[in-house]
Amino acid sequence: MSEPQWERTLTVTTAEQTHALAAAVGGVLEAGDLLVLTGELGAGKTTFTQGLGEGLGVRTGIISPTFVLVRIHPNLQDGPRPGGPDLVHVDAYRLESAAEIDDIDLENTMDTAVTVVEWGRDRVEHLSDSRLEVELHRSVGGGGALPATGTGVLDFDTDDDDEPRTIVFRGFGPRWAEAPRLLETTTSSEGGN
Repeated sequence: MSEPQWERTLTVTTAEQTHALAAAVGGVLEAGDLLVLTGELGAGKTTFTQGLGEGLGVRTGIISPTFVLVRIHPNLQDGPRPGGPDLVHVDAYRLESAAEIDDIDLENTMDTAVTVVEWGRDRVEHLSDSRLEVELHRSVGGGGALPATGTGVLDFDTDDDDEPRTIVFRGFGPRWAEAPRLLETTTSSEGGN
């Protein structure tokens, strides 16, 4: 399954637009979905995951799980999607292989949660027959910004919150045979939601 079923490219100009686009995507996610996020430091992976969490209706306070590898954010029963899936947020940056991913035992939550893996390309594809890849690119440079370290902090470099980002979505497998309608109606390269 090396070729995607489809690909959509969008451009956002602010961290808030990235967050809003991800919240819309979070609204269509289901338990068992696997998302693989890639992009250099400061590209907006954690900001995107914060938006997903909002769309899923999970507890706020999503930060990068860089040092703990995995954080589980439970669904809020009084939130916008009561009874919806939890969010399992993984940072695979320090992991070298698929075997190390297996050691953190994601299989126990894959069926009941949405699993988002930052830096997961070539490490997590074996976990599911289907996955949604989200690739974030900074327009200028990259690599210098640090990920979020505190609650509610967006991971865009503070000097370039308004720097455009290109976000490429790719769907793999039967779950993502077709692009979500929200990506179909937002296929221009202008600002997302």
